[in-house]
Amino acid sequence: MHGTIFTLLKRYVQTQYDHSTWVRLLDAAGLSAADFNHKSVYPDEHMYALVGQAAQMTGIPTGELHEKFGEYLVPDLMYMYQKYLDPNWRTLDMLEHTEGRMHTQVRREHTENAPPVLEVKRLGENELLINYVSARRMGGLAVGIVRGLAAYYDEADRIDVMPTTSEDGERVQIHVRRT
Repeated sequence: MHGTIFTLLKRYVQTQYDHSTWVRLLDAAGLSAADFNHKSVYPDEHMYALVGQAAQMTGIPTGELHEKFGEYLVPDLMYMYQKYLDPNWRTLDMLEHTEGRMHTQVRREHTENAPPVLEVKRLGENELLINYVSARRMGGLAVGIVRGLAAYYDEADRIDVMPTTSEDGERVQIHVRRT
């Protein structure tokens, strides 16, 4: 997994809790206290260990932690990928174009990265279905990102996000509707 995600996880833990919580989390996960480099790639197991330990420390289920972290990531993701965005897009448009615009570019520029494949089917003007495909089994993160996008586009009160399959599978289906 790309080091940027670990850097943002560190910031998330520090803003939601504090720096000492991050240090305890690293220790509990059996990882070094050294900072993650945002330009490097790290084993997915590091993320699993950190989130698993965070779940034990907080009592919050891992899926819920993935969702909260996904929501938190959105402003930074939007900043990082701003050159690929259309300023006229709203939540559903962004979701519809993420695979073709952002994920394809990430795979092309950074072959060691493997963002999930998002198969998005537009069901109508105000509805779409996302098939998240990833061996990482972090569908909760995708659900959180969808909710975060709705908040980013000031549509949180109008966007319904409904996972229709278990969020910890390699294939997760997410139904998104604007009301």
